[in-house]
Formats: sequence, structure tokens, C-alpha cells
Amino acid sequence: MKPYIFGIDMGGTTIKIGLFGSENGKLLEKWEIPTRRENHGVLLIPDLAAAINSKLEERGIGAEMVEGAGMGVPGAVLEDGYVAPCVNLNQWGGFYAHEPLEELLKFPVKVVNDANAAALGEYGFGGGKNYRSQLLVTLGTGIGGGIIINGRVMVGAHGASGEIGHIKVRYDETRVCGCGKSGCLEQYASATGMVACTKMRLAKNDDASALRDFSNTELSCKDIFDCAKAGDAVALECLEDMARALGQALANISATVDPEVIVIGGGVAKAGTILTDAVKKYFKASAFPVCEETEIVLAELGNDAGIYGGAELVRGIAAS
Repeated sequence: MKPYIFGIDMGGTTIKIGLFGSENGKLLEKWEIPTRRENHGVLLIPDLAAAINSKLEERGIGAEMVEGAGMGVPGAVLEDGYVAPCVNLNQWGGFYAHEPLEELLKFPVKVVNDANAAALGEYGFGGGKNYRSQLLVTLGTGIGGGIIINGRVMVGAHGASGEIGHIKVRYDETRVCGCGKSGCLEQYASATGMVACTKMRLAKNDDASALRDFSNTELSCKDIFDCAKAGDAVALECLEDMARALGQALANISATVDPEVIVIGGGVAKAGTILTDAVKKYFKASAFPVCEETEIVLAELGNDAGIYGGAELVRGIAAS
């Protein structure tokens, strides 16, 4: 195997890039560049290639010394590398994104969904590193997921495997989710969903709560968890509602793919064990009996999971 690998995490605001040693997957350097989304992201590939080629020149590394690059993007990616138009990248996509990048870099590129990349990162180096199969759940503005069975990422026929944020968990919901449907898990268990549900709960009555000290525009998911940790009754009720929806959804997924471990990441996971303890309670109450003791742990790599996963994707392919 050639000595170097790049891991790339293409986000809506920044593109994170990591240079790794291929032998042990050690992160040697990381940096980021702005995501220029204008004109349907026409500058994304040239910007990325320029940033990597500049780093290679700076370090005196030739393209022939690079095993490849693995890149996560925020959209559906088929197994052959076709990237569907990405909403968060101003509809960038609709083509095989690895092809123009390979032409500019002169080494192989593999592209996957960003949640699948993060799942690979946690599988290789984070919360799932001691397990053969894993479900990663990312709780942030939305909800993403990545499923790994015996080291292989599940992609699906349409690149939608792991889109657990759009599992239907409520049938009486009239609000519309970002996907265009209603009652999706994302509407209750994401950061934005939890805030929206909490605001509706506060509007229903005048129960005393520290949450009322925050204006509607200022209230954050962190505020809700902080108030819950302090024993605020309304905040605890909102936490229970969120954990119930998430725990029941994870129980249903476990009955389908039966992972050894469920790793919870994303910004919401910073709440810590108050979140995992609540989710475990509802998961166990709903899970198929043999799945009840499935481990539920916090992610360990934070914002670096995507670049680690890109590198791990290349390392895995090269080793197979």
C-alpha cells in the first residue's frame, strides 16, 4: 500500500481535509477550506483539488505516493459513485464526482454519503472500533445514519440506506418534514426538531420552567438538555419525548439489521449520558428480546469522523 491517504468531508459550510498515513490510519494533518456553493457548486472540485495538490507540493509528496482519497458528501451516493444532487450544496451533483477529481489529483477517489463516511470513521477508530457491526446515528440539524455489517457499508439500491431520520414515527403529525412527508423521526429527535417540539410544549400551558427564560429565537437544544440536567420538569418531559421517539425507532432498526453497537454522534450527542440513558430505556422497552442488550454508546471522533471515515474507506478497499 502506498504511504499516504486523504480523507475528505464535504460540508455545506466548509470542506474538511485530512492527510493520513496508510499503514496505521494515523492523522498527520488536517485543515479546511470554504465550501463555495454558488452556481451549483461548480468550484467545489477545483477548489478541493487545488487544496490537496498544494499540500502535496508543500510536503514534497508526489501523487504516486498516495493510495487514494475517500470523500463523504451530504447526499445520496450509489455504490458506483454516482452522486445525486445535494440540497445542502446548492444541488451540486447529478454526476460521478470521483471522475473529475481523479483527473485533477492523479490518484483514485472513492465517494460515499457523509453519514456513511462518519460511520466508517467511528467503526475504525471511535465508538464502534471494538465491534464487527455498527449503526451510527448522527443527531444534528437533521438526523443521519450509517450501517456497517462486518466491515461493509450498506448503501442500498438508491443510496438511501441509513436515512433513519425519515422513518415515520408519528401518524397524527400535520407539520411537514424537510423531505416533504410528515411524522419523520427528524421532526422530534434532531436538534431543530427537539427545539420545535419544546416550543410547542411551552405554548400549550403556563407551567413554570427555566426554558421560558429563553426567547423563541434563542432557545437551543443545548439549553433544553442543560435545564433537564438541572431538574427542570418541562425540560425533562421534552427529553423523554425525544428519547422515546429515538429509542423506539432504533429498536425497529435493530430488528432489521441487528448491529452489535449503536453509536450516537452529532452535536446533540454532546449532551452525554443523560441522552444515552434515556434512549436506552425506551430502546429496551421496544426492542425484540434478543436485541434488548445491544450496546448504545457515544461517538468519539466528533467533527473528525468524516475525514477518518474517508481514509478508512480507502484503507479497507486497498486491503481487500
